[in-house]
Amino acid sequence: MPLLVNGERIDPGRPPAAMIRAYPHLEEKAKLLRSRPTQIVEPKGLLYVQQREFAVTTPKDGSVSILGSDDATTCHLVVLRHTGSGATCLTHCDGSDTEAEVSLIMSSVKSFSNSADYGRLELHLVGGFNDDRQLSQKLTNQLLRAFDLQPDDVHLVTFCVTELNDREEKDIHFPIIYGIAVNVKTAEIFPATFPEKGPDEDLRSAHILTGARLTNIYDAKKEQLHIGPYFWRPFPHVDFWLEQDDQQILENLSTSPLAEPPHFVSHIRSTLTFLKEHPFPSRSLFPDRKPRIYRKNQDGLWEQVCSDKI
Repeated sequence: MPLLVNGERIDPGRPPAAMIRAYPHLEEKAKLLRSRPTQIVEPKGLLYVQQREFAVTTPKDGSVSILGSDDATTCHLVVLRHTGSGATCLTHCDGSDTEAEVSLIMSSVKSFSNSADYGRLELHLVGGFNDDRQLSQKLTNQLLRAFDLQPDDVHLVTFCVTELNDREEKDIHFPIIYGIAVNVKTAEIFPATFPEKGPDEDLRSAHILTGARLTNIYDAKKEQLHIGPYFWRPFPHVDFWLEQDDQQILENLSTSPLAEPPHFVSHIRSTLTFLKEHPFPSRSLFPDRKPRIYRKNQDGLWEQVCSDKI
C-alpha cells in the first residue's frame, strides 16, 4: 500500500518543490513549524535519540513523555505515529540503509498498535537543507520511496525537509530546524534543542562513528533504556585525527562542514578520545556482554540499574 497525502498516492520520485506545488497545505504546515521558536528541552521525562538510533513508546509510558533529537544537518528526523494507539517512533536517519531502517520503524510502531480498533499511521519528516552535495535531497527521496513500498497505508502529514528547511546567509545554506521534540502524550512536534544528550553520549557516538546500524535503544514495556552491548575494532588513525585542527576535522568528518552547529568539532574530539581509551569495548565496556540499562528515577532522570535488579 502506498504513501498518501490527502488520501492520494504521491509520486516518491518528485522533488520537494513539485510535491509542494501539488499539495500546498504541506508548505503551510512546514512554514508554521519553521516559525515556531526553538524550545530548550530539559532532561526530565526526555528520551534523547542520537544518529542511527530510534525509540518507540506510547502515551501510557510513565517514564518518558518527550522523544527528541537534534544536530541534524543533512540527516532527517522521522516521526511515525499511530493515531489509534498513540504509539510514536522517533528516528534520526542519515541515509546509511534507508529501506531497512524504514521497515524497522514500521514494525516497531505496528507492534504497539495491533490491538487498536481505529487509527492510521501518520508520518512527519523534518531536516536537511540545500547542501552542495545534494545529500539531503537524496535522503528525502530515499525516505519517500521506502515508505511508499510499505504494505500499510502511511499518511504524510509533515514535510519540512531539504529546500523547505533551508535558509541562506552570505551565499551559504543552513538548515532552519536542526532538532525536534515530540510529546508522546499530545502528539505535538516542535523545534527543540537539548542541553543533555545522555546517558552514555560518548559511547553511543562511538558506536555511530564505527559504522553502527540503526539501533532500537528503548524497551517501552519495561520503560528501560538499553545501551549496547556494542563492539568495534580499534578506530583507524585515531591519534592522527586527534592531532588535526578544527578545520580538518570539519572538512573530513562532516557531510556539511559549513552548516554544522558550533559544538560539532568538540563532540567529534570527545568521541575520538573515547575510542582511543576503549579500543576493545568487549574488554573495557561490555565484558559480560550485557547492555547498560537505565530507568528514570523519581526526578525523571536516567539512572543506571544493576543487572541483578532487572
